[in-house]
Amino acid sequence: MSLVPEIETRPCVLQAPSTTPESGFIFKDDESVKTTDSMDGDESFLQRQYELAQLDQSQRVNWEMIKKLTVCGVAFLNDAYDMFAINIVAMILGFVYYNDAEGAEQNTVPKKWDTLIKIAVQIGCLLGQLVLGRLGDKVGRTTVYSASLMIAIITTIASAFSNSMVKGFNVFVVLFIWRVLLGFGIGGDYPLTATIVSEYCSTANRGKLMAGVFAWQGFGNVLAPIVSIIVTACFMSKIDADVLYLDYVWRIIIGVGCIPGVATLYWRLTMADSARFQNISANTRASSMESIRADEEKLLAAETRNTNSTTESNNAGVQSPQSMENNRLDHTKTFGQYFREWRHLKVLLGTSIAWFALDVAFYGINLNSAVVIDAIGFAGDLYKDKPSHFIIRNCVGNIIINILGSVPGYWITVFTIERLGRKTIQLMGFGVLAVLYVILGFAYNQILAKSTGAFIFLFSLAQLFQNFGPNVTTFVIPGEVFPTRFRSTAHGISAASGKLGAIVAQGGFLQLTNIGGHNAWIDHLLQIFALFMCIGFLATLWIPETKGKSLEEISEE
Repeated sequence: MSLVPEIETRPCVLQAPSTTPESGFIFKDDESVKTTDSMDGDESFLQRQYELAQLDQSQRVNWEMIKKLTVCGVAFLNDAYDMFAINIVAMILGFVYYNDAEGAEQNTVPKKWDTLIKIAVQIGCLLGQLVLGRLGDKVGRTTVYSASLMIAIITTIASAFSNSMVKGFNVFVVLFIWRVLLGFGIGGDYPLTATIVSEYCSTANRGKLMAGVFAWQGFGNVLAPIVSIIVTACFMSKIDADVLYLDYVWRIIIGVGCIPGVATLYWRLTMADSARFQNISANTRASSMESIRADEEKLLAAETRNTNSTTESNNAGVQSPQSMENNRLDHTKTFGQYFREWRHLKVLLGTSIAWFALDVAFYGINLNSAVVIDAIGFAGDLYKDKPSHFIIRNCVGNIIINILGSVPGYWITVFTIERLGRKTIQLMGFGVLAVLYVILGFAYNQILAKSTGAFIFLFSLAQLFQNFGPNVTTFVIPGEVFPTRFRSTAHGISAASGKLGAIVAQGGFLQLTNIGGHNAWIDHLLQIFALFMCIGFLATLWIPETKGKSLEEISEE
């Protein structure tokens, strides 16, 4: 016999199932008489289960869904543009501020400043993911989501106007400060976008739509060099006559990054939190109030019973706050209490370590695309080429790299994630990447010497399996495996771990690139990246498969 009653539904009426014994509901005890409070609790519980079931079964595409998915997708296009346009901007800054330098330093930003402006957004993202992710659970998804966009718009505009201020605060320091703040706003997009989309979609298409939203990041990667080519072409004749006109170019490239955000700001401001989040929030508040009232009643009863007792007996008769807390239902556990259990903690560790391991390689390569472009012959000659031609050639190289592997990888995941499963794709991606990085790392010089085409093929294949693999799934899985009341916080922690990996790669490993000569240590870096792919593979084993399961079923809510 089914433990859950069949639910009668009528058009446009949300009806809770009956809680009488005749309806098929099995009570926890054999008594036929239930108190009014217990009956009310059963009705409330079944009403909530019914509402969530109806929400999960709904697959109808409507304007509200299209609007939310568009807003969330544009957010990642915007974020990717802002993060990866700095590769091109750093190259242009070398012509603007070091065109009169001598020797190898001419037209090149010094390593310390180059690292500073590239790592800035990653630092800000790490902080934003932790802070705004937590606020997303406390304040509300869409409220914080709107605030993060406004921060990003303001700081993008401010970044475009960066300039030397006072002694010790040159343009690179000012740009670093604004880009840290920009990263803070961008950081909020990761946990909030994931939770908004996952809570809004049905079980059948949740993974596909989450991956589809994240796939807009690929368009942002391509848009940055396209915009750079257009802006450079507009100033080409003036740049060739006076290289300092590039000062306009890099500012416009950065400034364009605020346009997608401004275009979707109104929609973000008018978005409402999902029915699932509102339902869980109301239920949690009600449970907390009931628990507080129960504790107060217990304390009052204990005080009344022991009014004339000795101090010793009085102390023995009153439950400690900790014991009362331990008696609360699982859904009222705090964040610390929930993740104190290994079965929950290992999932958070799995999502965090996997994302950290991935981003060491992902950002290590993508934030330094100039190294790869140089290796495949698209860099041009920094000293002989005209600045405009040099910049455009590098941008074309960026586009080729992304079109060959990165962008297709995103969309292969979108169309296969519901069939193959998240965990399967992530394990496959880490495994293939480990093999490819071993091949590229240990045969780097031999491959380049014999066939540039073979190197481009293997590198593009690695780009493909980054996105048809862990780059997408490390975003999707944390948006599904945690309870609604902690989902944004836990996703923020996982994403922040990824950004920590990006910082380690950019600030640590990639400083070793030129040991022994120009790009002489790249082969060893690829070997290190292979090791991190193995770590990501092992961490994934702690993560459950979420395909075909409701959010409540996955997190046991």
